[in-house]
Amino acid sequence: MSTSPVRTSAYEESVLRSLRRITRAIDLHSRQLATRYRLTAPQLVCLRELMREGGESTPGQLARTIHLSQATVTGILDRLSARGLVSRERSEEDRRRVIVRLTEDGRTVVRTAPSPLHERFAAALGRLGDEQQARIDEALEQIVQMMEVDDLERGADFPYLFSSWQDGPDDT
Repeated sequence: MSTSPVRTSAYEESVLRSLRRITRAIDLHSRQLATRYRLTAPQLVCLRELMREGGESTPGQLARTIHLSQATVTGILDRLSARGLVSRERSEEDRRRVIVRLTEDGRTVVRTAPSPLHERFAAALGRLGDEQQARIDEALEQIVQMMEVDDLERGADFPYLFSSWQDGPDDT
């Protein structure tokens, strides 16, 4: 039985190399965050989102907003709570509902920690005009759609954004 070679785009290898370089840069930045601030990128993303939401949210809403599973977010919140950066309380109106709140220490971390986005990239992006930023955003959204990340996330989390996955599905 003969097998014919798989046909690939002329750009496939180049795109793969670029994606690997992006993943490596994200991994290095995540390690720097962990070393300097004792936070993983997913933890910082959770803290920043809580701040954006006025300092409180539910675990489910937080998970939907940052595109992680609720189980992964629960593990992240366990670690943030152990460090005193968030608190969790039952809702007075519905005791089944849990409210997550940033503590004052958590607010301080959000104010002092760098962006979870690679700093050099964030600075370079900020120097671009709105039209160029929009094109980059559109291209990245198209990549997400092409990789079917939304479909994959329904079953499990994948380390597409956080390659040093210290808060991943096996660490909840």
